[in-house]
Amino acid sequence: MRFLLDTEQRAFAGSLRAMLTAADTASAVRQWSRGERAGGRALWRRFADAGVFRLAVPEARGGWGPRPVELAVACVESGRHALPGPLAETVGAAVLLASLDDPAPAGRFLPGLLSGESMATLAPAGSYALDAEAAAVRLAVHGAGGAARPPAGRGPGPGLAEVRLAPAPADSRPSLDPARRLSLLPAGGELLASGPGVGPAVEQALTWARLATAAQALGAGLALLDRTVAHVGRRTQFGVAIGSFQAVKHRLADARIALEFARPLLLGAALTLRPADVAAAKLKACEAAYGTARAALQLHGAIGYTAEDDLSLLLTRARALRAAWGTPEECRDAVLGDAAGAGAGLLGR
Repeated sequence: MRFLLDTEQRAFAGSLRAMLTAADTASAVRQWSRGERAGGRALWRRFADAGVFRLAVPEARGGWGPRPVELAVACVESGRHALPGPLAETVGAAVLLASLDDPAPAGRFLPGLLSGESMATLAPAGSYALDAEAAAVRLAVHGAGGAARPPAGRGPGPGLAEVRLAPAPADSRPSLDPARRLSLLPAGGELLASGPGVGPAVEQALTWARLATAAQALGAGLALLDRTVAHVGRRTQFGVAIGSFQAVKHRLADARIALEFARPLLLGAALTLRPADVAAAKLKACEAAYGTARAALQLHGAIGYTAEDDLSLLLTRARALRAAWGTPEECRDAVLGDAAGAGAGLLGR
């Protein structure tokens, strides 16, 4: 089966790519790493103005969706440029708010998220959240989707889940990617939703956040490959371009194949939104991007280790996304668990 984007989807991707290319995203990423948010927030608002976050939210909640394929297309382009900010987390938070039975939290927070005026982060209670210092909306989830459960007497009972608006964190710590800072969400905060209906909403948010992460990883891998192909075409050794060496060609061909195999998995997962499909796409896209990053680092030589070169922004992003919203082991478990369940169902018929 072939997954091809239609004319409108390709035009949408092209417009986002042109915008991010012209915006000098690399400078905004470096500023974000230093805690200077102005450039990144301006770029974030332009990205939101293109309607990216509205693609995750149904029309009844002020969005244009759900349109997961178009969202994946947008996130691929953001990954190409290592766009700063909690992108997957804002997508997940928007989906969670829009999926709650009570419309009050959505009416309170979604307008700002969809317009790009505010950012969101989302994490299980007691876990580290991305860019919590920059996010105006910090959602801590208890008791669903593997999230941490609160102590007895201080949260929902068995089978229930709750979502709280967490207080601002006291501090943060760097991650593999200097532009991605992690903070432990404090306990307590305002209760936004509770009850058995919250669990499915959290699971849906997890699926969308994982899809966005997979798409960003694919975009980072494609950008790394493009940069490396250009570099080996310029760099010479023994009087010829190193790109003419058979070993270099094979290394880049392997990277290309891995990325091209990840692309249909991503688009197929966007069509079905089955958790196992999204986990498979995330696993394949992140492993392909990570493998491409390793090849890019080796083939760029010493310059690949310098933080001053823009290549470093993509190298660190590919590494960080590999573990975000599901490590490779967790994604494999999700895929194998689904396959085992399907097999048990067939055997029981």
